[in-house]
Amino acid sequence: MPENSQNLMDKIVSLCKRRGFIYPGSDIYGGFGGFYDFGPLGVEMKNNLKNLWWKWMTIEHENIVGIDGAIITNPKVWEASGHVESFVDPLSECKKCHKRFKADDIEGKKCPECQGELTEPKKFNILMPVQIGVIEGEKVNAYLRGEACQTIYLNYKNILNTTRLKIPFGVCQTGKAFRNEVTPGNFLFRQREFEQWDLQWFCHPKEMEKWFDFWKKERMEWYRGLFTNPKNLGFYKHEKLAHYAKKAFDIVYEKSPCEIKEIEGIHWRGDWDLSRHQQYSGQDLSYTDMETKEKFIPQIVETSGGVDRMFLFLLIDAYTEEKERIVLKLNPKIAPYKVAVFPLLANKPKLIEKARSVYLGLKKQFSVVWDDRGNIGKRYYAQDEAGTPFCITIDFDSLEKDDVTVRERDSMKQERIKIKELKEYLEEKLNE
Repeated sequence: MPENSQNLMDKIVSLCKRRGFIYPGSDIYGGFGGFYDFGPLGVEMKNNLKNLWWKWMTIEHENIVGIDGAIITNPKVWEASGHVESFVDPLSECKKCHKRFKADDIEGKKCPECQGELTEPKKFNILMPVQIGVIEGEKVNAYLRGEACQTIYLNYKNILNTTRLKIPFGVCQTGKAFRNEVTPGNFLFRQREFEQWDLQWFCHPKEMEKWFDFWKKERMEWYRGLFTNPKNLGFYKHEKLAHYAKKAFDIVYEKSPCEIKEIEGIHWRGDWDLSRHQQYSGQDLSYTDMETKEKFIPQIVETSGGVDRMFLFLLIDAYTEEKERIVLKLNPKIAPYKVAVFPLLANKPKLIEKARSVYLGLKKQFSVVWDDRGNIGKRYYAQDEAGTPFCITIDFDSLEKDDVTVRERDSMKQERIKIKELKEYLEEKLNE
């Protein structure tokens, strides 16, 4: 990465650990490459993202239902999907330092680390193997899922048989996926364990063009509604396509500090997946239109995004350095905490008592954090780094007038609000 881009990424990584967004996996043991843990702020923000996505998919759209599929499936699933055969990376190893590199990432035949000679590339499947069973020698070889969408295809017929859905309809899912990446890196961009959100939209073959364009537009509008700087989003059109695809676009963050920019793919999957699973399972996965009696294999428009990548791009997009502070200008809908409550002084019992009553009064309705450490200025700046949209301070005037000071994160403007009006005020501001 360019030096200024690496500098930005280093700042993001530092902030994430400092404020409790992301920790290195197995940190006390020196970490474990490609694995990360989401801290107290990170899990709140990630859950906010997933809840917004789920609500948008299943409530704000018709004919979309959800599932939560298993992480481990029958190993034949990955044969049918083509992953066992084609989910591979060409891999070269240095004969001197024995480090391994993706052949596509290096130029020439010299090791980028020590200039040693590299072996000829060998294929390396990045599905993550696992064994099922208790008796050695009798265990079944299987895989942790390499993508979340396959369980949607496996349950397509079950969903048709247990709901009143008709073509066109969608099935969505969020969940973990695993890839035995040769070179994980760039923080959350390339991990071995990550989370996806997927929509698989089943439709008539003659309507694929219409629905592909529909979901391409819909998904971009959703992303633009969450980013601080939506102008930084764009589309990347794939010229090299899978054999079953007619079109493929990525929604990309064009100001990415590294070479990876894609957040979500909009894919024309056609009838590839259902046809393959029909072939390998021997089950009829066709659809019959009850009105026209036409029988066909539905075609699929897929929207598949990386939750963790979205998480990181939002942090990068919101990260702002000002003269005296660092602030995450996150959309309030995804901010880990919506409100912070402070007593002006931590050694005055009456202020603390009043502040606690305000804190507890808001806690049932909003994600609220309490902070009475250090001076008020440091508390404000700590919440700015955490992306908290509003800070409420209880001072001596609050004891007499029953009001508080509300400070807005981005502008740092302050105003006095009556305590009895706080909930209504915050609801209005947080939903602007």
